[in-house]
Amino acid sequence: MPYTYEYPRAALTVDCVVFGLDEQELKVMLIQRGLPPFEGKWALPGGFVRLEETLDEAARRELQEETGLTKIFLEQLYTFSEVDRDPRERVVSVAYYALVNLSDHKVHAATDARDAAWFGVHDVPSLAFDHAGILQMALERLRAKLRYEPVGFELLPKKFTLSQLQHLYELVLEREIDKRNFRKRVLAMDLLEETDEVQQDVAHRAARLYRFDERKYRRLVKTGFHFEL
Repeated sequence: MPYTYEYPRAALTVDCVVFGLDEQELKVMLIQRGLPPFEGKWALPGGFVRLEETLDEAARRELQEETGLTKIFLEQLYTFSEVDRDPRERVVSVAYYALVNLSDHKVHAATDARDAAWFGVHDVPSLAFDHAGILQMALERLRAKLRYEPVGFELLPKKFTLSQLQHLYELVLEREIDKRNFRKRVLAMDLLEETDEVQQDVAHRAARLYRFDERKYRRLVKTGFHFEL
């Protein structure tokens, strides 16, 4: 028999800010709501946490159900608890942010979402609930974390050029970076493995491809190594 509490309790949800990157801009993935409240408006993917699952499990389930995304980098962001953030009832939301390589993940709407699509972070439509604030906090977290953890590699293909890596930092941080200094700092950390491959089907001179050595990074962290760009 379920336990009955003397006082009402808040409902618990998860919301996910999913970032991707193309050659022009940083993008965020949104779903169009198919049910009230805010039916027809764009929102972050998410939903209510089931009794038998953890927060992480709920976030990954909602992403798969509403967008088809699976096996992606996902990290808890912040808990949003304004009393009037949801018109249905008292709802507390634990937000996550995710990073994906656009070429590896195709999104499609499912369950209660009418549509799912990528938007430039500066071309986002009016969002349901308090999702605009959640998105802004996720952007700030990504820009800060990019400097001290190698999370940016999640936005790139497994093999990439140094120019692509620099372009990623410039797009996310929204500022130009000196090419010589950037490459010097990146290569000095000795975390990139040079492959014997070069770019294919490019009009300019083909550049060398690299890959991020995550296992080496994890080993170095245990010895006190600090990633910094």
